[in-house]
Amino acid sequence: MIADRLPRSGIRPRATSNWLGMHARFRPDAEALVEIVPGVPDRRWTYAQAYDRSLRWAARLEQEGVRQGDRVAVLAQNTIETFALLFACAERGAVLVPLNWRLTPVELAWQLARTRPTAVLGDREFLPVLQALHPGLPSLPTPLSLEAGPESDPSEGPGSALDAPWVILFTSGSTGKPKGALLSHAQLHWNALNTVLACDLTAADSTLTFTPLFHTGGLNCLSSPLLHRGGRVVVTRGFDAAEALRVIEQERITTLMGVPTIFQMMAEQKGFARADLSCVRDALCGGAPLSVPLLRLYLSRGIPLRQGFGLTEVGPNCFSMPAADAERKAGSVGMPIHHVDAQLVRPDGTRCGTDEPGELILGGPAVCSGYFEDPEGTARSLTDGWFHTGDVLTRDAEGFFWVVGRIKEMFISGGENVYPAEVEAALLQCSGVREAAVVGVPDPRWGEVGAAWVTVDAVRMGEEPGDGRVVERVLSELRCRIAKYKVPKMIQVESELPRTASGKIDKPLLRSRIHPGTP
Repeated sequence: MIADRLPRSGIRPRATSNWLGMHARFRPDAEALVEIVPGVPDRRWTYAQAYDRSLRWAARLEQEGVRQGDRVAVLAQNTIETFALLFACAERGAVLVPLNWRLTPVELAWQLARTRPTAVLGDREFLPVLQALHPGLPSLPTPLSLEAGPESDPSEGPGSALDAPWVILFTSGSTGKPKGALLSHAQLHWNALNTVLACDLTAADSTLTFTPLFHTGGLNCLSSPLLHRGGRVVVTRGFDAAEALRVIEQERITTLMGVPTIFQMMAEQKGFARADLSCVRDALCGGAPLSVPLLRLYLSRGIPLRQGFGLTEVGPNCFSMPAADAERKAGSVGMPIHHVDAQLVRPDGTRCGTDEPGELILGGPAVCSGYFEDPEGTARSLTDGWFHTGDVLTRDAEGFFWVVGRIKEMFISGGENVYPAEVEAALLQCSGVREAAVVGVPDPRWGEVGAAWVTVDAVRMGEEPGDGRVVERVLSELRCRIAKYKVPKMIQVESELPRTASGKIDKPLLRSRIHPGTP
């Protein structure tokens, strides 16, 4: 009998999601992680070295008393040590909490008090911030230096089950206190698999990660899927357009991800025209509408700049645009990818028809486990396995989806519903408009009206941005594209628009410029 030959020691099979271990066995010398910081030597880890580092951090976390289910917080600029910690948490069965270093000490203290980490680490820049917070948070453990390294012999941990939590990512909190999305091992696994299939990733692929790792775009758009696949992740501390072009060329980066502004800033560099970008075979764009001129510019360089759509709670890659349709369907976010069920529903829960706006709900194995210690928030968002995104989209007859706006961003002008995303998309079709942001603001006559901020290409328009004729020209085109009640009553031309940590336009800040104190 087979059962008679099984060990009787009581040792259970070891379940783990430390993906580095498998690649360390089969491809130990393949490069996994690269950290590039101007002025200092590059750090390069093979899969064997990255796996060893994760086991050393796992041992250090065990020394700090980290057990299954405990949280491990990290406050640091982008570094490959964060990925070592991610997989160390997989070994220990712990939960990584990457903190937003752009937050104020008060905001950080709130997140630390809420998650109650057993271990907290900071880099050279932010360790003093954590140390300053320590006296006011009695439950906060003594902060550790991330850059000092684990200083421990490698040690495997008990591992993690697929349904166990692995990461807490705080949402932007643009409509209130941030919520901690609870991402399980299964969620990251399925997000990785979805992305591998949708982007046809191979072990020969690489990406440049400059988006902060406390954001789903930095951690889960291409970085974690490539580590799952055995590819290479090149990490920089932040985004510098000229440096990004240099690194893409030097490291022969094959896949890119960013918001439209990132791709615009690279295109504006003097070295863009002569940069060797022949290595880039795919580029994903999200977070804001992609203008047709920018799309065509990258297509002319042989780079299919593809609009997509996703979110922290279900993964940053829920929709993808087939490269062949990128220009024909400009403005669309594409179609749902593998293992993602997407439906549009009316307020009564019934399904929408073709071209009918409705709330996007998402189902499938990549849906998060809810929000950390927030049963009410979880209940509002998760119903019968469906995640209610709060986003309004339409689906055309060919199955392509189009973002109309956020339910909470919608405003009512003269009794008519207006979705800012729809107006922004129309603005981006106007000659010379590069970026656009629209919000609803109070109006004594119509209840609410639209206010818009744009950046423009003055050369293409033939006029200076401050010239009133620029606004008149934009308004003239806009009135031909959308209904009169949707046209903003105010358009302000800016040299640049404020950004959140994730690279999205900071609409609450723009709204406060008109009505100080409004969220």
